[in-house]
Amino acid sequence: MGSHAPGPHIPAFDVDGWFARRTFDADAFDVDELAEAKTAGDTSVSVVLPAYDEAPTIGGVIQAVMELAGKLVDEVVVLDGGSTDGTGEVAASSGARVHTALGAFPELGRALGKGDALWRSLAVTSGDIVVFVDTDIRNPDPRFVSGLLGPLLLDPDVALVKAFYDRPIELDGMMHPSGGGRVTELLARPLLNLFWPELAGLVQPLSGEYAGRRDLLEAIPFLTGYGVEIGMLIDTVLLRGADAIAQVDLKRRVHRNQDITALSRMAFGVLQAALRRLPEADRARLGDLPNAYRQFARGGDGQVRVRPEAEVAIVERPPMASQRRA
Repeated sequence: MGSHAPGPHIPAFDVDGWFARRTFDADAFDVDELAEAKTAGDTSVSVVLPAYDEAPTIGGVIQAVMELAGKLVDEVVVLDGGSTDGTGEVAASSGARVHTALGAFPELGRALGKGDALWRSLAVTSGDIVVFVDTDIRNPDPRFVSGLLGPLLLDPDVALVKAFYDRPIELDGMMHPSGGGRVTELLARPLLNLFWPELAGLVQPLSGEYAGRRDLLEAIPFLTGYGVEIGMLIDTVLLRGADAIAQVDLKRRVHRNQDITALSRMAFGVLQAALRRLPEADRARLGDLPNAYRQFARGGDGQVRVRPEAEVAIVERPPMASQRRA
C-alpha cells in the first residue's frame, strides 16, 4: 500500500481480493432461480421503503417492487417520516402497507431522520431478510430488489449487500451521466481508505439501497440521520468481518439531486458517525497512516473496476524557524 505500511491499529487488507469475491452484477441473477433458493431455505423477505414527501416517485418504486411479490417479496412496508404531500395515500393505493415513523415507537417521538426510520422499520416487519430501497428513484426496476437478494439467497456467509450504480447529476437544468455521490467521493471514500481499508473496495458505501439478514440488523445499533449507512458497514465489519459484506452493480440510478447546503449537512452526519466508531475500532491512535487510495471507474465493457492504486502521500515539513542557520 504505497511506501508507508498501515499503522499498528489499521490492519492491512487485500482490497482487490475482496472486490473479486464479493462484487456481483444484478443481471447475473435469475429471478426464478432466486425464488427456488428462497423456497428451499424457507426464507421470508420484507422490503422497506423510507419516505418523506416522495409522492411523485413512490408509486413507481412500489410498482417495481410489486413485480416480485409472491416470488421474492413477502411484504412491502413504507415508513413515512411525516409526509404532507400525500405520500402515504399514494403508497397505500399502490399496495404497500404504510406505517408512520411516529406510530412505530410513539414513546420516542418523531423519527430523527432516515436512520431512525430504518431502525423503527425492523419492529413493523417480519422478513428474515430486509431490503431497504429509497423512494426518490426516477428509474425504478425490480432488479433493485432481486439484485440485492442474490448474494444473500445464494451464499449463507453473506449478511449485508450494498448496491452501487452510476449516478447522473442535474446541473443548471442539464443532466450529466455521472457526478452524483459527491459526499462519497469527497468524504466517505477518504475516511474508509484511511481507517477502514476492509471497506475501501465498496464502490458506493453510502448508497441508499441495501439488504441484510435480520439477525445481523437486529444485532447492530442504527445511527440516526445520514450516518446510518457508514455506521452499519463499520459495525458489520467489527461483528462479522469484511466477507460478510457484498456489493451488487445495479447499473444506473436516477434520483433527485440535493444542493450543496444539504450535502454539507449530510457530510457532517457521516463524519460524526465515523468519528464515533474510531475509538471502539481501536483506530483512534493514528500511527503511520496508509497513503494508498482506491477509486473506481466503469470501463467500455460496462464493468466497474478498481482504478490503479494511487499513492497520496503527505509529508510534513518542520517549521521554517527550525531550519534557519545561525
